[in-house]
Amino acid sequence: MTTDTTATDAIWVRIDGNTAIIKMNNPPANTWTAASLQALKAKVLELNENKDIYALVITGQGEKFFSAGADLNLFADGDKGNAATMAKHFGEAFETLSAFRGVSIAAINGYAMGGGLEVALACDIRIAEAQAQMALPEATVGLLPCAGGTQNLTALVGEGWAKRMILCGERIDAAKAEKIGLVEEVFEQGQALDAALALAAKVAKQSPSSVAVCKTLIQAGRTMPCKQALPLERELFVGLFDTQDQAEGVNAFLEKRKPNWKNA
Repeated sequence: MTTDTTATDAIWVRIDGNTAIIKMNNPPANTWTAASLQALKAKVLELNENKDIYALVITGQGEKFFSAGADLNLFADGDKGNAATMAKHFGEAFETLSAFRGVSIAAINGYAMGGGLEVALACDIRIAEAQAQMALPEATVGLLPCAGGTQNLTALVGEGWAKRMILCGERIDAAKAEKIGLVEEVFEQGQALDAALALAAKVAKQSPSSVAVCKTLIQAGRTMPCKQALPLERELFVGLFDTQDQAEGVNAFLEKRKPNWKNA
């Protein structure tokens, strides 16, 4: 296991096998800044270029907060230019995370509020600890979720619960989040990161080439009509035969051995 960044950075990154572990580290509430959002974007782009990385796990440093989102002091002066800049940084960072070619897993280890929940919504899978609380409270302070919250939350939980959380400002606990489909599984306090890493380890058993195109197809379902997605599914299936991983996967199975993925 190697550490890529120092413990003084707002974004910690550690590589464990084929998994990158990202920790938001801006105490006391792991809030986002322009610098940390740019750092997240840069790190995900870097991980995309590392063919040995198949999954990433993102969590919060400490025991109380996953992330409380943006520091509202950034918007206290009403400066529209500053607001536009921050919205741009939020959008670019979380859209880059959503487009990560591997599997992204949010290990929600505490309060996930506003932009703190939106970064989890940008991930492929969400795991929460039992004490976690989640909300998109932006309208309470005259703002709105501008980093994918209105779209990603609706895609996950449906229009009704998205409206309850955004329009009514409802905060939900981990049990409710699992019930409505916002998170996939709930674990006891202190166990989310280990659970996320165990799930990430399963990803390493899959062909990274297959995972990338499957993820593309699943996400396309949000905007692409089924009559377009089904032909694309068949097209991408055939396209996998141009990869080394396809031949390796089939032959490894037939030879009863562990595949040696090339991510190519």
